[in-house]
Amino acid sequence: MTRPGKPLAAGLALALLAACGLVAVRVLDDDGTRITAWFDRTVGIYAGSDLRVLGVRVGEVESVEPQGTRVRVRLLLDEGVRVPADARALVVAPSIVADRYVQLTPAYSTGPALADGAELPAARNRTPVEIDQLYDSITELSRALGPNGANSTGALSELLDTGAKNLKGNGTSIGTSIKEFGKAAKTLDGSSEDLFTTLGRLQTFTTMLKDKDGDVRTAQERLDEVVGYFAENKDDLAGALKELGKALVQVKAFIKDNRGELKKNVDRLVPLTQTLVDQRASLAEALDVAPLAAGNVVNAYNKDTRTLDGRANLNEISMGGPLLPLPVTGGGASTGGPAGAGGPMGPGGSSPTGTHSATTGEEKR
Repeated sequence: MTRPGKPLAAGLALALLAACGLVAVRVLDDDGTRITAWFDRTVGIYAGSDLRVLGVRVGEVESVEPQGTRVRVRLLLDEGVRVPADARALVVAPSIVADRYVQLTPAYSTGPALADGAELPAARNRTPVEIDQLYDSITELSRALGPNGANSTGALSELLDTGAKNLKGNGTSIGTSIKEFGKAAKTLDGSSEDLFTTLGRLQTFTTMLKDKDGDVRTAQERLDEVVGYFAENKDDLAGALKELGKALVQVKAFIKDNRGELKKNVDRLVPLTQTLVDQRASLAEALDVAPLAAGNVVNAYNKDTRTLDGRANLNEISMGGPLLPLPVTGGGASTGGPAGAGGPMGPGGSSPTGTHSATTGEEKR
């Protein structure tokens, strides 16, 4: 006869062993990081679907549970896989019929990582457009552009016909324009610094115009006056331009007919112009002296006797000594000679002070 306590002890031992096994399995299953992601919808996502990063499987979907107007998806990352704390969850549909999966992006590089139990809000996550939604959008667009919409009066058909006529035969030109536009965009991309520098200088220019608004407005008003003057006298201006055209034609014909003679005359002018160049210093001095000489002549003229009066300055002569140098107007002094003989005017030359005085008839006698 067996003792009643032995079966009970055996049962308890078996129950304890089973509990330990379940705990061990649970612990083994807990390896990894659990994340909760919220979506507006999860078409084609089921428990067991792949969880990927950069297209590589790094875990799986544990469960998909509707929660009101949202769906809660529990994700399990494999042990050792890290994901950035600001990661997003995307439902990816490789094709229409292929299985969908959840992808976490971006891949981890540095910085904080998602902790176990983290949640990704629905505002951060994305789902693909469903084929039914695409069909509905196409249907709605065709209805809006159809006979009951924008084309109710045939305006859309007329627009398409006109566009087809304008584009017919211009495919090559349009393609070339698109290519050139691409090249221009590439050039602008490579010259972004120069472009921004140009824009900065343009901003400086516009700022200057704003600061000088009054002056700019005045200039515009004066330009309007000039334009208005030309508009009022356009007939006279047209006539003057017409006559100028005729004169230019005559000048052209004259030059054509007398080209040889003109060349000879120009050649003859060469020595004269060369002489003027060589004597430019003397000419400059003569031009400087000419006004003073003319003034001296005017001052020396006696209208009563109709003569040029002059006097000698005897103080210029030193008896028994050398002659003092006499000044020459506009030039250097000359030595020797009788008093009053120096200067360009001869006896009527300038006094040492460079002035002339007209003598009276009594002084002359």
